[in-house]
Amino acid sequence: MGSWLFASCAFLWSSQSVAQSIDNVRVWPSADKTRVVFDLSAEPTYTYFTIFDNQPYRIVIDFQNTDNRVDLSKVDVASDVVKVIRPSGAPRPGTSRIVLEINAATAPDIFPLGPSGASGHRLVVDVAGATNISPQQPSTQASTPVISSEPRVPRTLDSVPIRPLVIAIDAGHGGRDPGSIGPAGTHEKIITLAVARKLAARINADPGMRAVLTRTGDQSLSLGQRTSVVRRERADFFVSLHADAFTTPQPRGASVWVLSKRRSDTELGRALENKERLSEELIDVEHILQDGEDDPYLNRAFLDMFRDNSMADGHEAATIILDQLGRVTNLHRNRPEGASFGVLSALRTPSVLVELGFISNPQKERLLINGNHQDRLANALYSGIREFFIRNPVAGTSLAESRIQMHVVARGESLSVIASRYRVSVDAIKQHNGLRSNTIRVGQQLEIPLGN
Repeated sequence: MGSWLFASCAFLWSSQSVAQSIDNVRVWPSADKTRVVFDLSAEPTYTYFTIFDNQPYRIVIDFQNTDNRVDLSKVDVASDVVKVIRPSGAPRPGTSRIVLEINAATAPDIFPLGPSGASGHRLVVDVAGATNISPQQPSTQASTPVISSEPRVPRTLDSVPIRPLVIAIDAGHGGRDPGSIGPAGTHEKIITLAVARKLAARINADPGMRAVLTRTGDQSLSLGQRTSVVRRERADFFVSLHADAFTTPQPRGASVWVLSKRRSDTELGRALENKERLSEELIDVEHILQDGEDDPYLNRAFLDMFRDNSMADGHEAATIILDQLGRVTNLHRNRPEGASFGVLSALRTPSVLVELGFISNPQKERLLINGNHQDRLANALYSGIREFFIRNPVAGTSLAESRIQMHVVARGESLSVIASRYRVSVDAIKQHNGLRSNTIRVGQQLEIPLGN
């Protein structure tokens, strides 16, 4: 009886956890696009993303609660646009990950189709681009994939499509967790969300950047939910906002923290042990790992490389952000500090935790709830993040291609100081901004023509 019950429960769990299947894959090349059709047993539940930062260019589709029953190595691709269709390591149990390697960084058009005629549920992937089809071959309306008998010359792009930098912003605490509470009863979670929203608005106003918030309201989030945003959105930078507190009211000032070496070792070990996270961390190099994705030494080598680079970048970014914060508020620490904060766990993304000030200090509590002061903090954070990426451009991003840097004049700055900072001439700044004299005012926005 017990064995029968166990088997029955196992069967029910299996049938419920995998709700659909991929039963067939068809490829239709044509003169203007290649269409890939996935035939499914039920309406598809899926997400997808593209990897255009390096070659091979890839479209990655995750079919949730889906069993792939197709031997993709036997699918006749015969396209100049789609080169390979293959499975990849599942990011989580019950998910089938399918990768399309394509010849150019072309955004796909992906949409589901319901049952029609003899066809059932389908997911359609259209990738623009011509395939050289022989006149003797049937059109793409035929019932079998088109195979060209002529030599094919793959198309290439002169450059990868430009994308904005993605900045993930984490408003600390939230929901049932108020964070620290100031003498007047101000909750830390209210301050962090207010500054996060202002920072996001400032970033989204910059055409070279896009903000992603871990929370947009008063929600409770687990540590895993906060950090998974970084990997899911493929963020270029992560900043977590907090307001410090102490047992006495005297401490004051902002500080910036980065991942400590001890914490980074812990996170490296966790990533190697967690299949879902490992898949997300290594997605950019998974084409290299195809033949040895279970090799722990190779996995560790890649994660070590990612971690070391992101920690170095995080420290540099923290230094720049501290410089900007010091222009609008007091600093509690004038150098980045390393700490074992769990939220700073992204191994491949520069990450910082910013303490905006001491909410336990009555004077700073009043400042932290002041909208104008929040604006100044958000502007300083934006300027620091932007300056970091100006100094360390990410290939393929619009900011890396831009030759203009925005600068907000701070107290004590002159044109010569600003020109020296950006390594341009005073005359270049004056000419670009239409200035007739060297007089500038605090808060004035200047466009800095880089490289002139």
